[in-house]
Amino acid sequence: MLLTGHDLLAVANENNFAIPAFNVADYSMFNGLMALAEELRAPMIIAIHPNEVGILGEDVMPSVIQKIRKSSIPMAIHWDHGATYEQILKAIQIGFTSVMIDASMLPFDQNVAITKSVVHAAHAVGISVEGELGTIGKTDGYAEDGSDQIIYTNPADAVSFVEQTGVDSLAIAIGTCHGIYPADMTPELKLDLLKEIKAAVHIPLVLHGGSNNPDTEIGESVNLGINKINISSDIKVAYFAKLREVLEDKNLREPDTIHPPCQDAMKVVAAHKMELFQTVGKASLY
Repeated sequence: MLLTGHDLLAVANENNFAIPAFNVADYSMFNGLMALAEELRAPMIIAIHPNEVGILGEDVMPSVIQKIRKSSIPMAIHWDHGATYEQILKAIQIGFTSVMIDASMLPFDQNVAITKSVVHAAHAVGISVEGELGTIGKTDGYAEDGSDQIIYTNPADAVSFVEQTGVDSLAIAIGTCHGIYPADMTPELKLDLLKEIKAAVHIPLVLHGGSNNPDTEIGESVNLGINKINISSDIKVAYFAKLREVLEDKNLREPDTIHPPCQDAMKVVAAHKMELFQTVGKASLY
């Protein structure tokens, strides 16, 4: 069941749960996540970064779209961290039902301006838009980019940003980072700040950099009003760690003996996230 991000997240916002947005750049990972969503009756977002679109190839998108259309589970296909207006137009053209414009590194007025222009174009064709205010940190050079210093989202600015842009959802900065935290770095979410933002802004709120954070904090962020959580590194670590293990057998060469164990390892992690985000069984609400 293919939905827009707006229609998917509105139900999560109303019923106080969060939908995982799993980043994929591999069709085997996509198949494993689709099977898991059906098994757990859990709404899901397939998030694909522009770099990941480059790896998959735009020609794969009709297959992704068709598979989701045929599913009994409500899902959206999300263009993650779009950097330019032109990128967003490409995302719309190739079938994404939700787009993110990330102008968070720009001054507030410039962020508003580009986000507003994206909203105007996307809403004209029924596509929902996620904006970002504040900056997500970064842990290494392998994950999606982030800021060396986190700029926390100001609640008053969030109100103004939503009013001026008309975004359908808002990614906020409350202390997360992209990637896997090194041993000497302890994540700590500002949950009191989340409470303030949720009280002031009534559209669905998004948490980027959801991998490798303590379950207690992430679980509480859902209770306090986060409705979409991006997970990339955690599922990729599980998938590719298992792949390295499987490929130690130098005689293996057939995909049907290589990929299924990797899917299973990834599904364990993804299922845990779905439980933590209170998404399991929520397909019945749509």
